[in-house]
Amino acid sequence: MTYANAVDPVARLRIMAAGVPGARVVERVLPAPLEAVWAVMSDLEGEFGHFQPDMRTVRVLRVTGDRVEALARSKYGPRAHFRGVLRPGWCWLQSRFLIIGMAAAPEPGGGTRVALTGGVRVPGRASIVPVGAERELREAMTRLAGRVSA
Repeated sequence: MTYANAVDPVARLRIMAAGVPGARVVERVLPAPLEAVWAVMSDLEGEFGHFQPDMRTVRVLRVTGDRVEALARSKYGPRAHFRGVLRPGWCWLQSRFLIIGMAAAPEPGGGTRVALTGGVRVPGRASIVPVGAERELREAMTRLAGRVSA
């Protein structure tokens, strides 16, 4: 992927999150190539549930081009019906009560810069309840790093 003269997916995620009150973005550079990192991050039915702390299962219902529809179940029991976009280096999923954003881009010095955002949506508004969101995002990032290097 080349991002010359364009906004890379991580910068795009920062922009999207800036428009969502309460959203937090956690970033980290992982010492692995983009292809290896994104293979883990974009595997919604497999790896995603291993690095997202509150997800138990995700089942992709439909993929049309870069549009995806999926059902997710939290380890706490609630389910979510997500709709969104999944393309190389970029994922933005929303349900009635949740937002999940993930991005990855090659780091100029080597490795891959990864960004995560998400949390519980305020019904009827594009905003996230910030309580505990950053802590959970940091945990997801730590788990992701472990899955990539595993």
